[in-house]
Amino acid sequence: MPFGRNNYILMLAGIAVIILGFIIMTTDTEPYGFGFRGITLGPILVMSGFIFELYAITREPKIKG
Repeated sequence: MPFGRNNYILMLAGIAVIILGFIIMTTDTEPYGFGFRGITLGPILVMSGFIFELYAITREPKIKG
């Protein structure tokens, strides 16, 4: 198996962070999303989610035995 169980758990956590970032961007109350949440916090969460995904994919699974 190319990925271990922990890799899949980390990938799901990264996807959750990405989705949370997009939700935060869409719920900004400022017009056209120009508030802090829409233009700063949301994109930071999305980018950190993608970086976390890269880590989850490249992490070596632990070999038992």
